[in-house]
Amino acid sequence: MLTAAIREANLEDAGVIAGIYNHYIEHTVITFDTETISAETMQHKMVTLQEKYPVLVITLGSDIAGFAYGSSWKTKTAYKHCAETTVYMHPDFQGKGLGIRLYNALLSSLPLFDIVNAIACITIPNQASIQLHEKLGFKKIGRFDKVGYKQEEWIDVEYWQKQV
Repeated sequence: MLTAAIREANLEDAGVIAGIYNHYIEHTVITFDTETISAETMQHKMVTLQEKYPVLVITLGSDIAGFAYGSSWKTKTAYKHCAETTVYMHPDFQGKGLGIRLYNALLSSLPLFDIVNAIACITIPNQASIQLHEKLGFKKIGRFDKVGYKQEEWIDVEYWQKQV
């Protein structure tokens, strides 16, 4: 049986992380990105994120099963203690309890970066994400109707918040 491990992502992980993310770009409305990204683009994003936020991966054996990171919620200085949280799991590793472990690790690491509030933006409908955030103690704080348009449909989003 393979053991799951969580660690800080490194630049060599960028290709696999981009591949996981590209699945969601191409096949879902979970992300509002519409063009796939390269490993080089992901490397650049990781370098930028890691200046101020954690970027984590969960591995199962030698496979990266998912990734999570914090990022800027807003750019004004007064918001610097808030982070938007993001987690994506490889489709082959969904439903195995790895996502909640990875997200818990991300939330636990945020205070090390002087983050007080975690904010999640969830496309609606997305019952699996809502259940995950409820399990982790997030509370729904608002909804925006028809703020995204992807795959020929209007998409609503909800904001969820947790103090860490």
